[in-house]
Amino acid sequence: MKIKRLLEAALEKNWNDKKAIIVLGPRQTGKTTLLMDLCTRFGNFLFLNCDDPETKIKLENVNENRLIQMIGNHKIVFIDEAQRIKNIGLTLKIITDRIKQTKLVVSGSSALELANEINEPLTGRKWEYTLYPMSWNELVNHFGYMDASKQFEIRLIYGMYPEVVSNPGNERNTLLQLSSSYLYKDLLSYRGMRKSELIEKLLRALALQLGNEVSYNELSRLLEVDKETVMNYIWLLEQAFVIYRLSPLSRNLRSEINTSRKIYFYDTGIRNALISDFRPLALRKDVGALLENFIINERIKHTSYNQIYCNRYFWR
Repeated sequence: MKIKRLLEAALEKNWNDKKAIIVLGPRQTGKTTLLMDLCTRFGNFLFLNCDDPETKIKLENVNENRLIQMIGNHKIVFIDEAQRIKNIGLTLKIITDRIKQTKLVVSGSSALELANEINEPLTGRKWEYTLYPMSWNELVNHFGYMDASKQFEIRLIYGMYPEVVSNPGNERNTLLQLSSSYLYKDLLSYRGMRKSELIEKLLRALALQLGNEVSYNELSRLLEVDKETVMNYIWLLEQAFVIYRLSPLSRNLRSEINTSRKIYFYDTGIRNALISDFRPLALRKDVGALLENFIINERIKHTSYNQIYCNRYFWR
């Protein structure tokens, strides 16, 4: 079941200019599928999957002549999971500046390395977007408002990942796979980090505190690590598009800085999978927290996509 993504129109609009297209976002949100469809539609393209060890070796520390040989007569170069490549920013800059007849398309599932590496080399040379799990607007556009509304409880419980939405009846197994180490795969290779058990414990603790203000001191005592480690891991999970922090609104800047934050998940289904709770809403005590997380997620998606063009639907 192919569901049209709202980001597609913006990508089409900017496809024929000379700037690179960068699409970031959580794993399994459909970045590769969306960009593959567009590359296929627009012509002859070279696909470079950086999860493939051989491709990774070829792209690391590559020079201009080698890139020209690799690209050949391809009019489009699609580099998937680009955060895997060291010094990827320089490689992308060479393609953009020196191989001008080629359209550069890049995807990444982590901002840990990629954002820092591409910002300076590609200043003024890129369009950058974020693809989130499916939005309510996209659900309505595909199923119609009435049928989408009937799915509302299911979406609160199982979330909005495309694979989950497209495979009714198999939501639980899909989410359990997504919420395993695959979800934070990029973190485990970041600067030699190997504390996957701590990541899992932290995520479960955050999932259980959904809707409440989070205390770093309390988390450090619970996890038996120092406060700085907790703060660092939360930041890393943000860069991997698993969670995000929301600061309280305050007219006093000092108060806003010192006040505790709430932490939300980019997808409520992932949150529920982390605590293995897929009960119906009638049996849950966390319905308010789930609704809060879901609505804030939708507002973020709506605001993000509205910066590109106007949507036809939002909450009715």
